[in-house]
Amino acid sequence: MTVNDSRISCQGIYIRANKEGLDDGTTQHGIRNKYLQSPYDPLVLRGAFEKAVIKRLMTDVPFGVLLSGGLDSSLVAAVASRHLADAEAACQWGSQLHTFCIGLKGSPDTKAAREVADYLGTRHHEFHFTIQEGIDALEEVIYHIETFDVTTIRASTPMFLMSRKIKSLGVKMVISGEGSDEIFGGYLYFHKAPNKEEFHQETCQKIKALHLYDCLRANKSTSAWGVEARVPFLDKEFINIAMSIDPEWKMIRPDLGRIEKWILRNAFDDEKNPYLPKHILYRQKEQFSDGVGYSWIDGLKDHANKQVTDSMLMNASFVYPENTPTTKEAYYYRTIFEKFFPKNAARSTVPGGPSVACSTAKAVEWDASWSKNLDPSGRAALGVHAAAYEETGNTEAANLMNGSPQKRLEMLEKTAAVA
Repeated sequence: MTVNDSRISCQGIYIRANKEGLDDGTTQHGIRNKYLQSPYDPLVLRGAFEKAVIKRLMTDVPFGVLLSGGLDSSLVAAVASRHLADAEAACQWGSQLHTFCIGLKGSPDTKAAREVADYLGTRHHEFHFTIQEGIDALEEVIYHIETFDVTTIRASTPMFLMSRKIKSLGVKMVISGEGSDEIFGGYLYFHKAPNKEEFHQETCQKIKALHLYDCLRANKSTSAWGVEARVPFLDKEFINIAMSIDPEWKMIRPDLGRIEKWILRNAFDDEKNPYLPKHILYRQKEQFSDGVGYSWIDGLKDHANKQVTDSMLMNASFVYPENTPTTKEAYYYRTIFEKFFPKNAARSTVPGGPSVACSTAKAVEWDASWSKNLDPSGRAALGVHAAAYEETGNTEAANLMNGSPQKRLEMLEKTAAVA
């Protein structure tokens, strides 16, 4: 792969770098390391995203939207349902959008997705799976996604199961919300970003690594069943607009009522013609592997504890000297991966290093307490996630620290009054 033809891998999208890419502040993937200070215009950002979604409605096969009930997938569904009637696809497949969601029974995602679907008037398909069904699918999932990265496997498993059910309905293409968290700094660890320079650098690193994480998951979990995934947030024109905005606007500022991805939320906060209910528009970031049900990750850890002994983990550095697993869950996934892909060339393609709530190793340094709680789950962002590991069971204190949906709306109204 050359610099002139570098791509971020995800089915249906790619980003090319120009020949002078390294001279104008861009990297080999066409992502700017040096940020511009363009003013934030919510209408321009909204228009660019709507254009990106409309572009992906061009299809001659049955399609739908993956709807988790979070901000990103809900915006995709809202824009798609609003413009579907004018698209050529509506003539062949109807003007009612199909949406799909999966989770354990009673999970946060299924509840939120059902509410969004009812609000938008989509034909919603809600799938459920059990922890045991997910565990039984692990070997097949790892074979298809070709990684032993913990958070990717956690999230890929329910997506793999959902893709199988989507394919059984005859649907061949889905539109998904990957890429938004990387572009706008939506992961909860961005709350600790010390300044806009480091915030921007982290977003650049996350975008350039998408082919190893979220794009890998979205691409391979769906293509394993012959389903195509399209990702409007990674539209080239949209990325150019979003990444040229002064990162100061992306910074999380509780004192100003700005939560994660505030500039995206604000762009679609239309009082006259609302895209989504307020509490959905300002719902806290929930990683897919968490949103399908908190007990999913806990169940995976319990299963790994039964498969991997303390002695096995203590000797992990001798068995796996490269990218040594540090937890029993990671060790368990590594053994499955090595069974299918035993060569050095395969294991060298998988990234490693410490991570908190999907952060890079560099971002772990933003908060000293995180180094003692290294886990890719969003609940590892102590003091940020409303259901963080150490705070579970203390809902009142968590809501006070992190802001319940009602408190977030109150902060938003205060911000609007000041403006």
